[in-house]
Amino acid sequence: MAIKLNINGKVLTADVDPDTPLLWVLRDTLGIVGPKYGCGVGQCGACTVHLDGQPIRSCQAPVSAIGAARVTTIEGIGATPNGQKVQAAWSELDVAQCGYCQPGQIMSATALLNSNPKPSDADIDAAMSGNICRCATYTRIRAAIKRASGQPVEA
Repeated sequence: MAIKLNINGKVLTADVDPDTPLLWVLRDTLGIVGPKYGCGVGQCGACTVHLDGQPIRSCQAPVSAIGAARVTTIEGIGATPNGQKVQAAWSELDVAQCGYCQPGQIMSATALLNSNPKPSDADIDAAMSGNICRCATYTRIRAAIKRASGQPVEA
């Protein structure tokens, strides 16, 4: 079944089973490989994308449920003001270690700043709790979110 999707501002068509998770449509059908497969049950956050600006786990979203909503992936988040700030802070503070979880982390961090421009440490911890980093770069992730929000970063 041909399904039209608005991804990173472009309308793309995927001929897939309607129950196919969005993650697999992005990666395997459309070649948009920034969202990563992690746990496959929506617990690790590696597959996080935005659906009309809200973070979702693309491994758990059947493509037929997307409809006309705008999907933004790590490949498109840099076109948004907060996405640019988050990506710049990530680079400046050298957040990534192995990097596997970083697309999902950046997507969740950007969604946080979209809803809360000056998050506290507790706000950051709560918003990012669904994104797991096996390298445990949580301190650098928190610092990068603070930097992206214009708040001082502790050395």
